[in-house]
Amino acid sequence: MAESAAPAGQDTEGPAFGAVTAIGAATAVAPSPARAGGPTLLEVLRELDTGPRGLTEAQAEERLVRHGGNILPARQEASWPRLLVRSARDPFTAVLLCLGLVSAVVSAWGTASVILLLVAVSCVLRATGEHRADRSTASLRELVATTATVLRRAEEDAPPTAREIPVDELVPGDVIRLGPGDLVPADVRLLRAGGLTVHQSALTGESAPVPKSADDTPHGTGADGAPSVRTAPAAGAFQQPQWCFQGSSVASGSAVAVVTATGARTRFAAAHVRSSTDREPSAFDRSVQGVSWILIRFMLLTPPLVLMANAALRGRGLETLPFAVAVAVGLTPEMLPVLVTTCLARGAALLARTHGVIVKRLPALHDIGAVDVLCLDKTGTLTRDRPVVDRALGPDGRADPAVLHWAAVNAWWTLQLADLPEPDALDEAVLDTADEDALVAYDGVAAVPFDPVRRLATAVVRAPGRLGVHTLVVKGDVQAVLERCALGDDERERLHAEATRHADAGLRVLAVATAARPARTRGYTPADERDLTFRGLITLRDALAPTAADALKVLTDRGVGVKILTGDHPGTAARACRDLGIPLTGTDVLDAGRIDTLTDAELPGPAARTTVFARCTPEHKARIIQALRSAGHTVGFLGDGVNDLPALRAADVGIAPRDAADVARESADVVLARKDLTGVAHAVRAGRHASGNIATYLRITLSSNLGNVIAMLSAGLLLPFLPMLPAQVLTQNLCFDAAQLAFAHDRPPASVLRRPTVLRPRDLLRFIIGFGVLNAVADLATFAVLAIALHGLGSGDDEAVFHSGWFTENLLTQALVMVLLRAGREDARGRRAGPVARAAAALAVIGLAVPPSPFGPALGLTPLPALYYALLTAVLALYAAGLLAARARYPRRRL
Repeated sequence: MAESAAPAGQDTEGPAFGAVTAIGAATAVAPSPARAGGPTLLEVLRELDTGPRGLTEAQAEERLVRHGGNILPARQEASWPRLLVRSARDPFTAVLLCLGLVSAVVSAWGTASVILLLVAVSCVLRATGEHRADRSTASLRELVATTATVLRRAEEDAPPTAREIPVDELVPGDVIRLGPGDLVPADVRLLRAGGLTVHQSALTGESAPVPKSADDTPHGTGADGAPSVRTAPAAGAFQQPQWCFQGSSVASGSAVAVVTATGARTRFAAAHVRSSTDREPSAFDRSVQGVSWILIRFMLLTPPLVLMANAALRGRGLETLPFAVAVAVGLTPEMLPVLVTTCLARGAALLARTHGVIVKRLPALHDIGAVDVLCLDKTGTLTRDRPVVDRALGPDGRADPAVLHWAAVNAWWTLQLADLPEPDALDEAVLDTADEDALVAYDGVAAVPFDPVRRLATAVVRAPGRLGVHTLVVKGDVQAVLERCALGDDERERLHAEATRHADAGLRVLAVATAARPARTRGYTPADERDLTFRGLITLRDALAPTAADALKVLTDRGVGVKILTGDHPGTAARACRDLGIPLTGTDVLDAGRIDTLTDAELPGPAARTTVFARCTPEHKARIIQALRSAGHTVGFLGDGVNDLPALRAADVGIAPRDAADVARESADVVLARKDLTGVAHAVRAGRHASGNIATYLRITLSSNLGNVIAMLSAGLLLPFLPMLPAQVLTQNLCFDAAQLAFAHDRPPASVLRRPTVLRPRDLLRFIIGFGVLNAVADLATFAVLAIALHGLGSGDDEAVFHSGWFTENLLTQALVMVLLRAGREDARGRRAGPVARAAAALAVIGLAVPPSPFGPALGLTPLPALYYALLTAVLALYAAGLLAARARYPRRRL
């Protein structure tokens, strides 16, 4: 019945087999890549120094002392103080902290208080996120059995007895029994098995149970050892029938097995250890590092320049230190940590509320917005976890509905007579196309169910009106069926070639045959499967996920390239792509075996050009992702099994569905409501929304701040007094920063959502220098306006008037920058005033109202003459025209 264990032309998912690892007197044995089935049963027993009767109690106690208990390795969580210290290691946070401390030293208490408060909030938010991530091991315990039935002997010559023991007392060499519903307590090699199928979803993500057997014959090969039509030569470790692994569970049947690895040596534990290692910096981390170093260079350079210029040209000493610190603070986007957290938190909350997508690590929302390559498996995302019938073909290759009818008879009566709990995926696909009334018209006589060695299932029925005759209906692997049919060699080779052609085209292929036998009362056995009449072939294809085509189009339109990393045969994966409208050429499909011949330096080129990577192991997936990242791509990976952990860790952002293996879900950065590309598309949109607002904030704030700093340095050299008092700088910065928080609530233009949003430090530096110089020109023009308005500086009130005039002009130009640079190059006509426009209006009102208000004198400000406002209007009009002209010339991709 379980023909779906190895689809046509398909390599199953799973890592390549590991080597034998010596562990003292006993040996932890794993399958070897040298041959498909790994070590033989005899070799395993010799390596483990055990036998089918199990260990003695003395041997078990000695091995338990030597190897330790069968428990998962614990992971120590970092303490809160350590997390807080670690969060302060970010360069930007460290510079803010230094500026706050310097401000306190020079008695600029207001500046120091604001900066240190923002640093504390940033550190607490980051430490909280890391603390949540450190709790990822708790759910692992739920996947591990608590007791096991073990065969042990009191003495060497005593017969073995079965008893229940805690799983943490299991040791390599123990012989255990498994039954339906049991969790596999360790990595084991089967000694005997009967009708055994195992759920491995916690390890591989596959939903259907996998058949297992104790036979040393490699799964999916014919009598001569050649690969069958339905299975490619090198199946993965989790698909080898002789091996079961910790974290899986028994779906049906029973078995006796020998324990080969326990504790930290199991594949389950090894995957968890790999997932616990430190990850490489993500796209967000790299962007923050780049932007931070830009700010650090400016801020470290500014105070010495101010001090040296004032000392050389004006003879001022350390009394200008508070002003120098204020200038450095003026360049700093103090609200950056708060605004970033607000943007990401709002986007994550909306995503969870409307689409059920959970962002576990806030920076991951930026990362998924920056993703330009999404890597994923085929099953469950592009295709569903079940096949559908494609065609039924007679011996002549033409459509023949009778073939499908006989296949359905076999599936129905095998299910009924073999007392199986449910049909396997291929039988279910066949039965979906059948008329149930036509099936029950037959009388079921007997069934010889499927097993992975014969690769056949046989139903014996009595057809209506045919008394005294039993009809054998045989269905299964093409090669196995053809070997049992009464056919000439040429005809058998022709039919096998026809089946191979369909398999190479990405279809699963089953053969159907029948035979009429005189009715009898004795039972039927596999020996009766001979001299059959070949009826034809059933081809099946993967059912496409209903939302996959639309989601792929959305992702493509948004500049996200999709790459398929699968364990399937190349033809199977390529067919699914073609069915979904993904154009492929001969160079777009690459067998993972080719990857093994490439060095890490050679891999980025082929990785970027290829769309489908077939026959991938977990190690292949991780290498491909690392190669794409080294080529400058921001990579997301969607996976759901323990075998996907290396790739989840290697990607900039790991994505897993909610029903994934617990350890995979806990290691992911983003958790989807279900394994559906639509959820990824929603997450990409939300990430770009948040990242676009952050990028706009940085561009506008830094360019405006840089212009102010240039103007302050120039004014400091031209004027006999400080161009602005430290309190005025701080007030101006707080007003501007408060207005900039509106970007956390803004709705960015559609152009932001059409391409990956990446904060490129070089592009950002060019932008802030270009527009910063333009802002400084406007400030210098304001100086000329002030000189004209005051008819020459020199009166006793000149200093206060200058401070007031520049204070007003600064806030008005910053309001203009917010409105004009926010929309990028898109026409904003017809759009209602959003939060940014309202915040800019409020900023302008503050700039005009504060100097003549009662608060003005407290800040050293005074009312301005009417002529100043008239001249300032002309300056602002010219500044706006300059901004619009510069924005039109600036490359679209950098806005």
